[in-house]
Amino acid sequence: MQQVRRLEAFEAAPSGTALPKSPPAPLIQRADIRPISNVVPISRDRSMTLGRPFPVPVRKRGGKLVTLGNLWVLHRKLVVRVMALVIAVLVAGGLYIFREDVGEAAAVVGEFAGDQMAVAGFSIQSIEIDGLKLTRETDVARALGIAAGDVSLGYDVEAARLRVEEIPSIETATIRKIYPDRLVVSITEREPMARWRIDGATMLIDGSGSPIAPASIDDGELILVIGEGAGDDALPMINLVQRYPDLSFDLAALNRVGDRRWDLIFYSGLRVLLPETGVVDALSRLNDYQLEYQLLNRDLDLIDMRVAQYVAVRPTVREEEDDSQ
Repeated sequence: MQQVRRLEAFEAAPSGTALPKSPPAPLIQRADIRPISNVVPISRDRSMTLGRPFPVPVRKRGGKLVTLGNLWVLHRKLVVRVMALVIAVLVAGGLYIFREDVGEAAAVVGEFAGDQMAVAGFSIQSIEIDGLKLTRETDVARALGIAAGDVSLGYDVEAARLRVEEIPSIETATIRKIYPDRLVVSITEREPMARWRIDGATMLIDGSGSPIAPASIDDGELILVIGEGAGDDALPMINLVQRYPDLSFDLAALNRVGDRRWDLIFYSGLRVLLPETGVVDALSRLNDYQLEYQLLNRDLDLIDMRVAQYVAVRPTVREEEDDSQ
């Protein structure tokens, strides 16, 4: 307001007239600055510094909900495992109580699903089997256990493989599904090492002496072993005889006698009696006699080598000689 009045007075004054003097500025009174005393640090326990408790009391946390919350935060994995175990026990108990009803329902659902799969073209229509020489296809088909209407989706190939490998002539088997309706069976058979004749039957045996299949005419190239216990000891004896080609050339069979020793039977009818022990030495001497004297080509029906360092022979008796005498 004071400045406005001075401006109006200045405008109203005529030119050449001296302006009136402005009054002095008012004095400003300021409060005296007083020094601040030393600052005292506040202790952590404010209630004791102030000399009185807080105006609002602190509530103590607790209760079952807080305990459960702490349990969930600290032991979450354990709580989850316990809950899963409880649920599994309850489900298992329910299934056990209602097992008959559940079984009937599952059977109905499974039968319905199988019918629908068969209608959709997933029933097994063809089976391919390769690798068979000694094994009959009917034996493999029986082991597969496939009935009419079986679907490929639910067929257990692992169980079928184990059943197929139980056939004596089969060493390994592989079964593959080719969707929607085919099975491919690959067979690896055991390798026959000899023919074993016992109790009027002739079987093919492998290296361990186990029968694998009935022998046929096509197996005539395999050496024949005869007698009880011959199958178990056949392979070592066959390998030993095959060291001497001159001895195995016309050999017809190896005969096991009393499950203790062997006899060599040739197609000419000659029989060579080998000892119970020292078979290697006896065969070596017999091979030397053959190379030097052609002993096996003589007209003999028996050569006895059971006594070491001695050889006994028996000539063949002809019917004409008997008549002349």
